[in-house]
Amino acid sequence: MKIGFVVQRYGEDIIGGAEYHCRLIVKKLSPYFDIEVFTSKANDYITWKDYYKEKVSYVDGIKVNRFSVKKKRNPVKFGKIQEKVFNREHTEKDELKWLDEEGPNLPSLIKTLEKREEEFDFFVFFSFRYYHSYFGIKKFPNKAILVPTAEPDPTLYLKIFRPIFNLPRGIAYNSWEEKRIINIYSGNHETYGEVVGVGSEIPYKYSASDFRKKYGIKEKFILYIGRIDKNKGVDHLFDFFIKYKKENKGELKLVLIGKDVYPIPEHEDIIYVGAVSDEDKYNALAAAELLIMPSFYESLSMVTIESWALKKPVIVNGGCPVLKDQVIRSKGGLYYENYFEFKEALEYILTNKEIYNKMGENGRKFYEQNYTWDKITGKYFKIFENAKKR
Repeated sequence: MKIGFVVQRYGEDIIGGAEYHCRLIVKKLSPYFDIEVFTSKANDYITWKDYYKEKVSYVDGIKVNRFSVKKKRNPVKFGKIQEKVFNREHTEKDELKWLDEEGPNLPSLIKTLEKREEEFDFFVFFSFRYYHSYFGIKKFPNKAILVPTAEPDPTLYLKIFRPIFNLPRGIAYNSWEEKRIINIYSGNHETYGEVVGVGSEIPYKYSASDFRKKYGIKEKFILYIGRIDKNKGVDHLFDFFIKYKKENKGELKLVLIGKDVYPIPEHEDIIYVGAVSDEDKYNALAAAELLIMPSFYESLSMVTIESWALKKPVIVNGGCPVLKDQVIRSKGGLYYENYFEFKEALEYILTNKEIYNKMGENGRKFYEQNYTWDKITGKYFKIFENAKKR
């Protein structure tokens, strides 16, 4: 079969999020299918301006077709229309305007898919909320597979998206919680779908001491990996951790890994090491006491899965239904919904060695049962087979 993957951004330098998720799936499926990727020339989601120059390039040996956006995003204009559609009475026309202003606005990409439609068995659209998925699924419902990467934020509940979840030939959900939320919102119970997620390929070797030596960290630390962004809940994490350190004067540090788009407090116990390689990431997980995931909005946290694969407990924001559900099902950590619960969860895990070890073992088991690559690729084979029959 020939499969086209359609995603908002794509590149080796784009780390995390749906875009990285897409690249991992493409890499793992490429030995079994003839795959091409269709995407924008952008590498940032704020303006969507052209970054990659070539119309066609190869990433991991796979052909990538790149398109310029029709117009760049105007953050002020987009902010105004978003405030209206999220918080005030509005029309469907307003929502379509929001979609147009959100970007990446890629009519040339959709026209190319239309011209080449007969070449492909399926188009796999990543992220329901963007232009390419909205118009692509409406244009090619019989060839569309959707990977929603949906979070329970206001975007999910815009009326224009409700039909989109009922049109595809199949849906690859990231979690049971994501599937449940979409089913309730859109009434798409009859649309075929599988809970798939994304795999993690854990290296054979990783070294806690290498990470400590490289970054000069001797003390015990908890770890955050991800974009340093208010949308990821880091503002609450900073407030809670600083308050915790005022009450507990021990050596514990908070180490941050990821691109910073939000101010990081100057504090002796907060260490920012920036974006790092995969090797350093796994070394950091090996060195950390546990992983902290403060985000309110996730369809699946890949780094949480990776933490469990290394037998590290996690503490997650209970305000995120997906993270809360995964912690409960895995028995691999705890969740919090306020500062008191954050403090208690941290102290409970760190001071109970038997509980700590059991959570780590539970997390590893959860990873092996659900998120090894043979399980993930097998589910995609099943989706394509079922979609072909249907």
